[in-house]
Amino acid sequence: MDSVIGLHPRLTKKHVTIVSALFMGLAHVFLLRQYIKGVFFAAVELLFIGFLPFIIRKINDLITLGYPQPELHITQRDNSLFMLIDGVVVIAVLGLFFAAYLISVRSARLIYDEAQAMKRLPGAKASLRDIGGRSFPIIALAPTIVMLLFFVVVPLVFSAAVAFTNWSAPDNIPPAATIDWVGVDNFVHMFGGDATWTGAVGRVALWTVSWAALATFTCYFGGLIIAVVLNDSGFKGVKKLRPLFILPYAIPAVISMLVWSNMLNGAFGTVNRTLMELGIITQSIPWLSDVWLARFVVVTINLWAGFPYFMLLSTGAMTSIPGDIYEAAGIDGANKIQQFRHITLPTVLYQTTPLIILSFTHNINNFGAIFFLTGGDPVMPDSTTTSAGGTDILVTWIYNLTINLRRYNLASVIAVMIFVALAPFAIWSFRRTKSFKEGDF
Repeated sequence: MDSVIGLHPRLTKKHVTIVSALFMGLAHVFLLRQYIKGVFFAAVELLFIGFLPFIIRKINDLITLGYPQPELHITQRDNSLFMLIDGVVVIAVLGLFFAAYLISVRSARLIYDEAQAMKRLPGAKASLRDIGGRSFPIIALAPTIVMLLFFVVVPLVFSAAVAFTNWSAPDNIPPAATIDWVGVDNFVHMFGGDATWTGAVGRVALWTVSWAALATFTCYFGGLIIAVVLNDSGFKGVKKLRPLFILPYAIPAVISMLVWSNMLNGAFGTVNRTLMELGIITQSIPWLSDVWLARFVVVTINLWAGFPYFMLLSTGAMTSIPGDIYEAAGIDGANKIQQFRHITLPTVLYQTTPLIILSFTHNINNFGAIFFLTGGDPVMPDSTTTSAGGTDILVTWIYNLTINLRRYNLASVIAVMIFVALAPFAIWSFRRTKSFKEGDF
């Protein structure tokens, strides 16, 4: 092998890897003469070593979650909740440190390969140019990755970790009492250990999926039909009418749902009183107190509030269809329904399928449409124990468990269940959509 200027003739890539793995930046400074990078990586490890006792203490707190100290004042006792949060944050910091360690080793190996290719070590100017070149993506993405880690991943991990604790009222609420790790006991309790809770999980989960499918289907095809009618209508004032259909979507959903909730109230609601005054009915209709009727009302009101969104999307998608295609189809004898089935619908579906999937996942977690319209009611036989009402979906049930019962551990179990069921479905669905594949539809 020809000698490389600046490198020891017997230095190999294996030596560089071992030295860089022993201490961050060591190979950069003493073997590769990359002093700026070496000092930076070494400073990162020295800072980590300085905080190592603190990190070890926080990891130990995460493992134990504190000890009961009834003899101390409540403000001086171990707060298991803070220990859990701090422990998760420390684990995230450890992940960043090990990522930096891997980057330092990879950097040393790449510099060695470049030196072998150029027959000389890159100088200081080349290292600075590398910051704006090959290393720029890492430097530019680092702040975003750090923010995602601490503001998205850390809360998710914390929420999931709660499912494996006994954090619940009345015996395990910090700081008055500590919480403990209980393994999968909560999952066993929810999925087979207690018939009441297991029945509530099955009932609410089935309604959640049904609600999401119905809400997505009705809003999508309701908006699409309105868009087609307005687009093909020969009425001259259609452009002036289109903004009227956007009003339900423009009004905040909270206001709309609260207004509808009052209007459909079985005792003094405007709808029942008007129907009775007109002689159409003789007794009040239990719009929100009968479970099946309440579910029908929820889907219907959500259609009223949600179809304008898909109407706008469908209108935009239809503008990309050349008029010549419809003219050719008409010459060939295709009627309006056939044109819609074979031209409009495939084109709009091709462009909006990802948004349909997003709408479905949104509706599974559509808290406002349920909570502000029915509050999860009507009451079911197991509602006293589980706080799950007849129109509650999983996310509103989580709210009831945390606010009303303070069963944070069981609420976390449901949240984990939603994530485990929803994330793979969303990923799989996106990967199968034609919009994400090359080729014609």
